[in-house]
Amino acid sequence: MLGGDQELGSYYVGVDVGTGSVRAALVDQRGILLAFADQPINQWEPQFNHHEQSSEDIWAACCVVTKQVVQGIDVNQIRGLGFDATCSLVVLDKQFRPLPVNHEGDAHRNIVMWLDHRAVSQVRRINETKHSVLQCVGGVMSVEMQAPKLLWLKENLRETCWDKAGHFFDLPDFLSWKATGVTARY
Repeated sequence: MLGGDQELGSYYVGVDVGTGSVRAALVDQRGILLAFADQPINQWEPQFNHHEQSSEDIWAACCVVTKQVVQGIDVNQIRGLGFDATCSLVVLDKQFRPLPVNHEGDAHRNIVMWLDHRAVSQVRRINETKHSVLQCVGGVMSVEMQAPKLLWLKENLRETCWDKAGHFFDLPDFLSWKATGVTARY
C-alpha cells in the first residue's frame, strides 16, 4: 500500500560518500533497489595522521554516480535526493572556493577527513575544560569531530586558511549546499 504523497513511478536517490568512494542508489516508492553505482575518490596523507580530500573531486564523483543511477528515468518522477557522508570538514572561502587545509597550500585538498588525527592536543584541551556543552556529545569530544579540527586550523593555518575562510561545512551539509545552493542546515 502506498503512502499519501507517494505515487507509482516515484523514485528516490541516495548518495553516500565514504572514505574511498561515492555510492548512489536509486529506489522506488517501495524501497526496491533499482540501480546502484560507485566511483572511487582520492585521498591524501601528506604527513602522519593528516588525511585530506577534495570537495571538487567528491562533488564530481557524486554527479557521476547520480547520473548513472537515473539514466533512463524521467527526472520529473524523482521525488527526493539525500546525502550521507563521513564527518569530514570542508573549508571554503567567502566566494565558496576551496581553501587549503595543509601546510603545502594545496587548495584542491580542502577537506580534513573524519579519520584525521592532527588535532590531538586541541581535543585534549577542549575536553579538559569540562564545559557543560560537552554533555551534548557524551561528555567528551572525539578528535574526529569538527571543533578540534577547526581549532587546529586556527592555530596552525591562520593566514592561509582560517583568516580567509568564509564557510565551514560538515561534508553532508556541503553536498546539500552544492545540490541546492542553500546554506541553511536542518
